[in-house]
Amino acid sequence: MGQSEPAGDPDAKVEIHVVSTIDDRIKAFVIRGIVYMGDQSCPYAEEFDGNDECATHLIATVDGEPAGTLRIRYFGDFIKIERVAVRREYRIYNLGFRMAKYAEGIGARKGFRRVYGTIQIRLTRYWSRIGYRPLQKARLVFSDHEYVPMVGDLPEATDPLGLDSDDLVLVRPEGDWDRPGILDLSAARGATNPVART
Repeated sequence: MGQSEPAGDPDAKVEIHVVSTIDDRIKAFVIRGIVYMGDQSCPYAEEFDGNDECATHLIATVDGEPAGTLRIRYFGDFIKIERVAVRREYRIYNLGFRMAKYAEGIGARKGFRRVYGTIQIRLTRYWSRIGYRPLQKARLVFSDHEYVPMVGDLPEATDPLGLDSDDLVLVRPEGDWDRPGILDLSAARGATNPVART
């Protein structure tokens, strides 16, 4: 992944969305298996580390084909981007950058102000170019690679979610807060259940 790579087919349809189905989750895990376990020989137990069930996952597709994935976890005042994986044949589409920006938008909308990640040392120049900077922390090694802790600032959201947000917005699917969800339709019926009146 690098800025000097070609942009790919300009007519290709690139889409990124939050994983919300079993099918999408399988696609994300297959991509991680290809990239981390296949390309980088990461052991299974180190790649699938027990944090997948408490995270938000993104999937990127190119012309409908699963091409990249990223995981977001949430901490006190920052989001942590992890497990950024792009299949080799799709790296010309700059999906790492695109998914990071999508993740940043989710974090900003939720009121977070910073994004954190541990970046493989060979990719720090790439992530520096897109606005991340090394933290004054020790480097770490896991799964046979050296990583550099890096941080970036999130833009302030124009419509942040908070206690004053409409409750129907807050119960919409993750990352899809601007589109009416199934409970919006339910609310339109009113309290028609006889149990609700007793």
